Amino acid sequence: MRKTLVAIGIAAAALTPLAALAQTAPAPSGASSKKWTTPRTAWGEPDLEGTYSNRTITPFERPATVGGREFFTAEEAAALEKRAQEQSGDEGRSKGTRGDVERAYNDFWWDRGTKVTSLRTSLVVDPPDGKVPALTAEAQKRAADEPKRPAFRGAGASGRGADSWLDRSTFERCITRGMPGAMSPTAYNNNYRITQGPGFVAIQIEMLGGARVIPTDGRPHVGKTIRQWMGDSVARWDGDTLVVETAQFTDKVLYRGAAENLHLIERFTRVGPGEIDYRVTITDPTTFTKPWTLAIPYVHTGENLFEYACHEGNYGM
Repeated sequence: MRKTLVAIGIAAAALTPLAALAQTAPAPSGASSKKWTTPRTAWGEPDLEGTYSNRTITPFERPATVGGREFFTAEEAAALEKRAQEQSGDEGRSKGTRGDVERAYNDFWWDRGTKVTSLRTSLVVDPPDGKVPALTAEAQKRAADEPKRPAFRGAGASGRGADSWLDRSTFERCITRGMPGAMSPTAYNNNYRITQGPGFVAIQIEMLGGARVIPTDGRPHVGKTIRQWMGDSVARWDGDTLVVETAQFTDKVLYRGAAENLHLIERFTRVGPGEIDYRVTITDPTTFTKPWTLAIPYVHTGENLFEYACHEGNYGM
């Protein structure tokens, strides 16, 4: 884990002043509609390259306190940011005590962010209520059986008993967070580097390391018998938007109850000099009663991406 979180956090914060968030809310009548012109690569494709962060304090699902509204007011957003800045992972710690040593990372290592990078009241934008759809009856039954199925035990299972390392999640075993979790904000290491070449787009993911190398040359998915940790991704350009279809997941990685039947459509659209609008539509008729969509701003950091390494000596393992 790198030691530049503070500097990167400051850089990202500088790129997302509250006033700039108005672009994500309905524009007032008569407002200027000057269109952003996406830069192109040397071979003519939309240029998405750069290092981005998706850290945000925007709620994943819409809170009941907003009365069903799609957007926060500027005052509400400012209050959320003030609360995030005041909260501390160091609360209750006393230096030099056993409790200080045994607790998780202090504030130096957390990277949750202190800004709402969109005035939206939730990252879930469809269904319109901002909530993840209900699980199917089949998925509810699977959830009840999960403790009996080691491969499906959730990430962060350190507080639960285990007979062996096989009873731990792929996240805790430093294999993968799976998809679309690997593209969603978490507590730290929320950085991504996008690199392009003719026929390919590569996305280096900081958390757990690794890269998605996605062909854009029109090739089909690999054979259906081939199942991968993060699925098989193929892409195409729809105007200025990169559209990525990912399928053929393994049954050994779980995302909110979905596994091998998961199907994703991701859309990457550069909406300004420092931001990509990332959207992913999640479909699994064996798990969710309907498809649903996340919208997550990716903000350019202007920083490098550093190595992520899981540590040894996990005694809970």
